[in-house]
Amino acid sequence: MTFDCGYENGATPAILDALKKHQAPAAFFVVGNFVRDNPDLIRRMTEEGHTVANHTLSHPDMSKISSVENFQKELSGVESLYKEITGTDMIKYYRPPQGIYSTENLKMAQQLDTRHFLGGLAYVDWQQDDQPTHEEAFDKLLPRIHPGAIVLLHSTSSTNADILNELLTRWEKMGYEFGDLNDLVAEEG
Repeated sequence: MTFDCGYENGATPAILDALKKHQAPAAFFVVGNFVRDNPDLIRRMTEEGHTVANHTLSHPDMSKISSVENFQKELSGVESLYKEITGTDMIKYYRPPQGIYSTENLKMAQQLDTRHFLGGLAYVDWQQDDQPTHEEAFDKLLPRIHPGAIVLLHSTSSTNADILNELLTRWEKMGYEFGDLNDLVAEEG
């Protein structure tokens, strides 16, 4: 389970509650303003064993960034904010905003010893004024789950907050377990 966190509108605590209930580790890819404005949520994510990873400082189209220096600024800005709040270094995982990147970006991330993660299972859940119904969310998420899926959801989604407990329960009944990105990295290593 992964969540992109651009801003907080009250849904993240319910998401964290559902994850805790199911002992499901998640990765939260956070943007700079989310980290700066929500230190208590960042600490809670960390304390509850979730991975807090990088979604860039300002959420730009990373494919337009052509220098390693500018690429690094987008990552190091979030890393610095995270360290100020937690006192620890942020893991070197990154997800490009909107899934937009270039092969040059992937090389830059590698040069900075940073792993990139895209999402394999996602749906349109980020539009605040056009949230999917619970049924639409289940129709998209339940049949598309598969072993090894990296689920990409958004923590701004009130629908996700409302359905996550039931969604995790249904996936468990289908025989799925939840791992974290560190498990995938270990398997590749």
